[in-house]
Amino acid sequence: MSSFNNPHHIFLFEMTNGKQKLAYGATPHDAYESLRYRLTDDEIALVIKDKYVKIPQRELQKHVHNLG
Repeated sequence: MSSFNNPHHIFLFEMTNGKQKLAYGATPHDAYESLRYRLTDDEIALVIKDKYVKIPQRELQKHVHNLG
């Protein structure tokens, strides 16, 4: 099975401290779940689950300064 059958996207989730968290997945829900695996309970509490933006990979450098 080709990985092209299930495309993944890059999502930037807003945080309560004004920064953003980077995650990837087929859907925003998948991306948020990958964050839950990576982050501690205290860290994931800062992530706003319903506030995100989907960006193309080529624009990632424009957002690096705001990652937290």
